[in-house]
Amino acid sequence: MQKTPRSNRVHIGVIGRCNVGKSSLINALANQEVSLVSEVAGTTTDPVYKNMELHPAGPVVLVDTAGLDEDSALGSLRRDRTRRVLSHIDLLLLATDPDRGFSSWEQKVARQAEAEQIPVLWVTNKADTLADVGAESSPAAPADKQHFWVSAETGEGIGRLRQEIMEQMPKGQEQPLAGDLIGPGDTVLMVTPIDEEAPKGRMILPQAQVLRDILDHGGSAFVCQPAQIPSTLSALRRSPRLVITDSQAFQSVAEHVPADIPLTSFSILFARQKGDLAFFQDSTAALGQLRPGDSVLVSEACSHHPVGEDIGRVKIPRWLQERFGTLHFDFAAGREFPDDLQKYAAVIHCGGCMLTRRQMLCRLESCRQHSVPMVNYGIVIAYLHGLFPRALQGILDLQGAAGTEATA
Repeated sequence: MQKTPRSNRVHIGVIGRCNVGKSSLINALANQEVSLVSEVAGTTTDPVYKNMELHPAGPVVLVDTAGLDEDSALGSLRRDRTRRVLSHIDLLLLATDPDRGFSSWEQKVARQAEAEQIPVLWVTNKADTLADVGAESSPAAPADKQHFWVSAETGEGIGRLRQEIMEQMPKGQEQPLAGDLIGPGDTVLMVTPIDEEAPKGRMILPQAQVLRDILDHGGSAFVCQPAQIPSTLSALRRSPRLVITDSQAFQSVAEHVPADIPLTSFSILFARQKGDLAFFQDSTAALGQLRPGDSVLVSEACSHHPVGEDIGRVKIPRWLQERFGTLHFDFAAGREFPDDLQKYAAVIHCGGCMLTRRQMLCRLESCRQHSVPMVNYGIVIAYLHGLFPRALQGILDLQGAAGTEATA
């Protein structure tokens, strides 16, 4: 409960061939044993994500990967998974050792990373195995790239590499979830149904993050269930600046909230923070083109066990089929997201609270390249119940008002 969520951490990936010391490099950067180290080639078989506090950078995720030249029966699959890590990371450490230098394996990954505007640091580990490292650049690395000689064993060069990581880490903060829509002292009403899907004894992550964001920006939050909305509004001396609801309760909440009070959902706030709200808005128009027999991908970033009337696997498919007839649904969970989207008429994604903005934008870009509309749970629910214009306009009006107040 005290740790920064993984979705709010900078992701740093380490990629290279087998036994160049990728896991040892991660341990040296973290200054503790977080990755398994062995002389046996192929010890790391799949990407491993480690939440760490990387001094002085702060909370990060270090991503250990399988060797690019892993030649087992599953080697090709593991290389694909290693390359897919590029859609998850903000910074790449491309690692090798003095004996092998940088080959076509690393060059290919570097080109892909640079095409996706991911900063690349070229690192030669095991510098302690050389009698004299010599120059700061290596003929094995591209001449126009900054190159780092380090030793995970002795710590040589690790401080300099850590400092460069600091320099290359993304600057600036993510857009607030709701904080930029309110002013200090404003009140927000959060509607959080307690049903079979609600976790015991706590709020779900999107609700907790929105609540924290409101408090961080000087606002006050009242929390209630849908049936308590009338009594809660009556108890307030003035109308709330914004009402935020769980998407599943959109319709019933809209019936209780006066039209002059802006209304949106937790999921739509995440669509604004994590993705491209304009693209999502355009995609709602394409949803009207769904036809019986079309295939739809439902993608959820976490891997929770579906319970009862699961929103992604039961409710949304049911509502879509009530509107458009029989559709075919595929489901993806966790980090899995199909490379080929051509078979799908639409992608319905969760809010993405478990993803970084870069991860969500990579998925969105894949949809754009395949000309497949993509919306998230909150947007499709609002659309199907005729509430999306209201949910979107409320946010746009508050953004405009906040901008005007800031100028004044």
